[in-house]
Amino acid sequence: MDIHGSALVTGASRGIGRAVALELAHRGFDTVATMRDPEAGSGMAAETDGRLDVTDPSTFDLPSDLRVLVNNAGIDTDYLPVEHANIEDWRRMFETNVFGVVALTSAAIPILRANQPSVVCTVTSSSIIASVPFFSAYRASKAAASAFGDSLRVEVAPFGIRVVEILPGPIDTDMFRLSTGEQGAARFDDYRPLADVAALLRREHADPRVVDPAQAASTIVDAILDTTGPMRYGCDPVSLELLDLWRQCDDETVFTMTGQSLLDQSR
Repeated sequence: MDIHGSALVTGASRGIGRAVALELAHRGFDTVATMRDPEAGSGMAAETDGRLDVTDPSTFDLPSDLRVLVNNAGIDTDYLPVEHANIEDWRRMFETNVFGVVALTSAAIPILRANQPSVVCTVTSSSIIASVPFFSAYRASKAAASAFGDSLRVEVAPFGIRVVEILPGPIDTDMFRLSTGEQGAARFDDYRPLADVAALLRREHADPRVVDPAQAASTIVDAILDTTGPMRYGCDPVSLELLDLWRQCDDETVFTMTGQSLLDQSR
Protein backbone atom coordinates (compact mmCIF):
# COMPACT_ATOMS: atom_id res chain seq x y z
CA MET A 1 0.00 0.00 0.00
CA ASP A 2 1.39 3.41 -0.94
CA ILE A 3 1.62 5.96 1.84
CA HIS A 4 -0.32 9.18 1.50
CA GLY A 5 -3.43 10.73 3.03
CA SER A 6 -4.67 10.35 6.60
CA ALA A 7 -4.86 7.55 9.11
CA LEU A 8 -7.21 7.72 12.10
CA VAL A 9 -6.67 5.67 15.25
CA THR A 10 -9.23 5.39 18.06
CA GLY A 11 -8.27 4.82 21.69
CA ALA A 12 -4.89 6.41 21.04
CA SER A 13 -4.24 7.93 24.45
CA ARG A 14 -2.09 4.99 25.55
CA GLY A 15 -1.04 1.42 24.90
CA ILE A 16 -1.42 -0.14 21.48
CA GLY A 17 -3.46 2.75 20.07
CA ARG A 18 -0.89 5.36 21.00
CA ALA A 19 1.97 3.26 19.65
CA VAL A 20 0.15 2.55 16.36
CA ALA A 21 -0.68 6.24 15.88
CA LEU A 22 2.96 7.20 16.37
CA GLU A 23 4.14 4.42 14.04
CA LEU A 24 1.71 5.44 11.29
CA ALA A 25 2.91 9.03 11.60
CA HIS A 26 6.53 7.84 11.47
CA ARG A 27 5.80 5.90 8.27
CA GLY A 28 4.40 9.03 6.60
CA PHE A 29 0.63 9.16 7.16
CA ASP A 30 -1.06 12.33 8.41
CA THR A 31 -2.14 10.66 11.61
CA VAL A 32 -5.26 11.60 13.53
CA ALA A 33 -4.92 10.16 17.05
CA THR A 34 -8.30 10.24 18.76
CA MET A 35 -9.43 9.36 22.25
CA ARG A 36 -12.34 9.76 24.64
CA ASP A 37 -10.29 12.08 26.88
CA PRO A 38 -7.91 14.28 24.82
CA GLU A 39 -5.94 15.32 27.90
CA ALA A 40 -4.80 11.72 28.25
CA GLY A 41 -2.81 12.10 25.03
CA SER A 42 -1.04 15.30 26.01
CA GLY A 43 2.40 13.90 25.20
CA MET A 44 1.58 13.21 21.55
CA ALA A 45 1.66 16.86 20.43
CA ALA A 46 0.84 17.24 16.72
CA GLU A 47 -0.47 13.70 16.33
CA THR A 48 -3.34 14.31 18.76
CA ASP A 49 -6.56 15.50 17.18
CA GLY A 50 -8.97 15.74 20.07
CA ARG A 51 -11.99 13.86 21.29
CA LEU A 52 -13.66 10.96 19.57
CA ASP A 53 -15.94 8.70 21.59
CA VAL A 54 -16.95 5.67 19.53
CA THR A 55 -20.21 5.46 21.50
CA ASP A 56 -21.13 9.05 20.53
CA PRO A 57 -21.48 9.63 16.76
CA SER A 58 -21.72 13.38 17.32
CA THR A 59 -17.96 13.30 18.02
CA PHE A 60 -17.09 11.64 14.69
CA ASP A 61 -15.02 14.03 12.57
CA LEU A 62 -13.29 12.08 9.83
CA PRO A 63 -10.68 13.65 7.52
CA SER A 64 -11.67 13.88 3.86
CA ASP A 65 -8.47 12.13 2.78
CA LEU A 66 -8.86 9.18 5.21
CA ARG A 67 -7.21 6.01 3.92
CA VAL A 68 -6.58 4.00 7.10
CA LEU A 69 -9.05 3.54 9.96
CA VAL A 70 -7.75 1.71 13.03
CA ASN A 71 -10.54 0.60 15.37
CA ASN A 72 -8.53 0.22 18.55
CA ALA A 73 -10.71 1.75 21.29
CA GLY A 74 -11.92 -0.89 23.71
CA ILE A 75 -12.74 -1.59 27.34
CA ASP A 76 -12.83 -4.62 29.57
CA THR A 77 -14.45 -5.47 32.89
CA ASP A 78 -13.96 -7.67 35.93
CA TYR A 79 -13.18 -11.26 34.93
CA LEU A 80 -16.02 -13.24 36.46
CA PRO A 81 -17.77 -16.58 35.98
CA VAL A 82 -20.83 -16.30 33.78
CA GLU A 83 -22.92 -17.36 36.77
CA HIS A 84 -21.89 -14.20 38.61
CA ALA A 85 -21.66 -11.81 35.66
CA ASN A 86 -23.06 -8.29 35.76
CA ILE A 87 -25.14 -7.97 32.60
CA GLU A 88 -24.77 -4.19 32.67
CA ASP A 89 -20.99 -4.66 32.36
CA TRP A 90 -21.62 -6.79 29.29
CA ARG A 91 -23.84 -4.12 27.75
CA ARG A 92 -21.27 -1.40 28.44
CA MET A 93 -18.52 -3.48 26.88
CA PHE A 94 -20.51 -4.31 23.77
CA GLU A 95 -21.44 -0.63 23.39
CA THR A 96 -17.76 0.26 22.95
CA ASN A 97 -16.14 -2.91 21.60
CA VAL A 98 -18.84 -3.79 19.07
CA PHE A 99 -21.42 -1.08 18.42
CA GLY A 100 -18.79 1.66 18.51
CA VAL A 101 -16.68 -0.20 15.96
CA VAL A 102 -19.69 -0.69 13.70
CA ALA A 103 -20.84 2.93 13.96
CA LEU A 104 -17.46 4.49 13.21
CA THR A 105 -16.67 2.04 10.41
CA SER A 106 -20.04 2.68 8.81
CA ALA A 107 -19.39 6.43 8.85
CA ALA A 108 -15.91 5.93 7.37
CA ILE A 109 -16.78 3.64 4.45
CA PRO A 110 -17.87 6.35 1.97
CA ILE A 111 -14.63 8.29 2.59
CA LEU A 112 -12.45 5.17 2.41
CA ARG A 113 -14.18 4.18 -0.84
CA ALA A 114 -13.44 7.61 -2.32
CA ASN A 115 -9.77 7.30 -1.31
CA GLN A 116 -9.17 3.68 -2.31
CA PRO A 117 -7.06 1.67 -1.89
CA SER A 118 -7.75 1.96 1.81
CA VAL A 119 -7.86 -0.14 4.98
CA VAL A 120 -10.13 -0.82 7.96
CA CYS A 121 -8.02 -2.36 10.72
CA THR A 122 -9.75 -3.63 13.87
CA VAL A 123 -7.91 -4.69 17.01
CA THR A 124 -9.59 -7.69 18.65
CA SER A 125 -7.79 -10.22 20.87
CA SER A 126 -6.01 -13.55 20.52
CA SER A 127 -8.05 -14.67 23.55
CA ILE A 128 -10.96 -15.33 21.20
CA ILE A 129 -9.04 -18.34 19.86
CA ALA A 130 -8.49 -20.07 23.21
CA SER A 131 -11.01 -21.27 25.80
CA VAL A 132 -10.00 -18.73 28.45
CA PRO A 133 -12.24 -19.01 31.54
CA PHE A 134 -13.79 -15.88 33.09
CA PHE A 135 -13.05 -13.77 30.00
CA SER A 136 -16.45 -14.53 28.46
CA ALA A 137 -17.65 -10.91 28.28
CA TYR A 138 -14.44 -9.55 26.80
CA ARG A 139 -13.98 -12.51 24.44
CA ALA A 140 -17.60 -12.35 23.27
CA SER A 141 -17.31 -8.67 22.41
CA LYS A 142 -14.05 -9.18 20.53
CA ALA A 143 -15.40 -12.26 18.75
CA ALA A 144 -18.40 -10.21 17.63
CA ALA A 145 -16.06 -7.57 16.22
CA SER A 146 -14.12 -10.33 14.48
CA ALA A 147 -17.26 -11.77 12.86
CA PHE A 148 -18.25 -8.25 11.84
CA GLY A 149 -14.92 -7.97 10.04
CA ASP A 150 -15.50 -11.26 8.19
CA SER A 151 -18.68 -9.96 6.58
CA LEU A 152 -17.33 -6.46 6.10
CA ARG A 153 -14.37 -7.87 4.21
CA VAL A 154 -16.63 -9.29 1.53
CA GLU A 155 -18.90 -6.23 1.35
CA VAL A 156 -16.20 -3.60 0.85
CA ALA A 157 -13.67 -5.52 -1.25
CA PRO A 158 -15.27 -4.24 -4.50
CA PHE A 159 -14.64 -0.68 -3.26
CA GLY A 160 -10.90 -1.19 -2.86
CA ILE A 161 -11.12 -1.37 0.95
CA ARG A 162 -9.10 -4.06 2.70
CA VAL A 163 -10.17 -5.37 6.10
CA VAL A 164 -7.44 -6.32 8.55
CA GLU A 165 -7.84 -7.82 12.02
CA ILE A 166 -5.11 -7.71 14.66
CA LEU A 167 -5.35 -10.24 17.51
CA PRO A 168 -2.89 -9.13 20.21
CA GLY A 169 -1.67 -11.36 22.99
CA PRO A 170 0.25 -10.09 26.03
CA ILE A 171 1.25 -6.49 25.24
CA ASP A 172 2.62 -4.26 28.00
CA THR A 173 -0.38 -1.94 28.30
CA ASP A 174 -2.40 -0.58 31.20
CA MET A 175 -5.22 -3.00 30.35
CA PHE A 176 -2.84 -5.97 30.45
CA ARG A 177 -1.30 -4.90 33.77
CA LEU A 178 -4.72 -4.35 35.35
CA SER A 179 -5.67 -7.93 34.49
CA THR A 180 -2.74 -9.38 36.47
CA GLY A 181 -2.99 -10.67 40.02
CA GLU A 182 -5.85 -12.60 41.56
CA GLN A 183 -8.85 -12.81 39.28
CA GLY A 184 -12.31 -11.78 40.46
CA ALA A 185 -13.45 -15.36 39.92
CA ALA A 186 -11.25 -16.45 42.83
CA ARG A 187 -13.75 -14.82 45.20
CA PHE A 188 -16.18 -17.66 44.52
CA ASP A 189 -15.33 -20.98 46.17
CA ASP A 190 -16.71 -23.12 43.35
CA TYR A 191 -14.46 -21.38 40.83
CA ARG A 192 -11.32 -20.74 42.89
CA PRO A 193 -9.44 -23.91 41.79
CA LEU A 194 -9.89 -23.06 38.12
CA ALA A 195 -9.05 -19.40 38.73
CA ASP A 196 -5.85 -20.34 40.54
CA VAL A 197 -4.71 -22.62 37.72
CA ALA A 198 -5.55 -20.02 35.08
CA ALA A 199 -3.55 -17.39 36.98
CA LEU A 200 -0.59 -19.76 37.36
CA LEU A 201 -0.53 -20.67 33.68
CA ARG A 202 -0.69 -17.01 32.76
CA ARG A 203 2.27 -16.20 35.01
CA GLU A 204 4.24 -19.07 33.51
CA HIS A 205 3.39 -18.77 29.83
CA ALA A 206 2.08 -15.28 29.04
CA ASP A 207 3.59 -12.77 31.45
CA PRO A 208 7.23 -13.66 30.64
CA ARG A 209 6.53 -13.10 26.92
CA VAL A 210 4.92 -9.69 27.12
CA VAL A 211 5.83 -7.36 24.23
CA ASP A 212 6.38 -3.60 24.24
CA PRO A 213 3.59 -1.64 22.49
CA ALA A 214 6.05 -0.01 20.07
CA GLN A 215 7.25 -3.43 18.91
CA ALA A 216 3.67 -4.61 18.42
CA ALA A 217 2.80 -1.37 16.59
CA SER A 218 5.53 -1.91 14.02
CA THR A 219 4.11 -5.35 13.23
CA ILE A 220 0.56 -3.93 13.08
CA VAL A 221 1.49 -1.19 10.60
CA ASP A 222 3.35 -3.77 8.50
CA ALA A 223 0.07 -5.71 8.34
CA ILE A 224 -1.88 -2.60 7.35
CA LEU A 225 0.52 -1.98 4.46
CA ASP A 226 0.71 -5.63 3.37
CA THR A 227 -1.68 -5.72 0.41
CA THR A 228 -1.03 -9.42 -0.30
CA GLY A 229 -1.38 -10.72 3.27
CA PRO A 230 -4.24 -12.49 5.08
CA MET A 231 -7.01 -10.79 7.02
CA ARG A 232 -5.81 -11.81 10.49
CA TYR A 233 -2.45 -11.08 12.07
CA GLY A 234 -0.76 -11.54 15.41
CA CYS A 235 1.66 -8.96 16.75
CA ASP A 236 3.56 -10.87 19.46
CA PRO A 237 4.82 -14.44 20.02
CA VAL A 238 1.75 -15.66 21.91
CA SER A 239 -0.78 -14.37 19.37
CA LEU A 240 1.30 -15.67 16.46
CA GLU A 241 1.36 -19.15 18.02
CA LEU A 242 -2.38 -19.10 18.70
CA LEU A 243 -3.14 -18.02 15.14
CA ASP A 244 -0.96 -20.82 13.78
CA LEU A 245 -2.80 -23.29 16.02
CA TRP A 246 -6.17 -21.95 14.89
CA ARG A 247 -5.24 -22.22 11.22
CA GLN A 248 -4.07 -25.81 11.57
CA CYS A 249 -6.72 -27.25 13.89
CA ASP A 250 -10.47 -27.54 14.28
CA ASP A 251 -12.35 -26.03 17.23
CA GLU A 252 -12.32 -29.22 19.29
CA THR A 253 -8.56 -29.60 18.95
CA VAL A 254 -8.04 -26.01 20.05
CA PHE A 255 -10.33 -26.60 23.04
CA THR A 256 -8.51 -29.81 23.98
CA MET A 257 -5.14 -28.05 23.88
CA THR A 258 -6.28 -24.98 25.83
CA GLY A 259 -9.55 -25.21 27.76
CA GLN A 260 -9.46 -28.93 28.51
CA SER A 261 -5.91 -28.61 29.79
CA LEU A 262 -7.05 -25.97 32.27
CA LEU A 263 -9.95 -28.12 33.44
CA ASP A 264 -7.74 -31.17 33.94
CA GLN A 265 -5.24 -29.26 36.04
CA SER A 266 -7.89 -27.65 38.24
CA ARG A 267 -9.44 -30.95 39.35
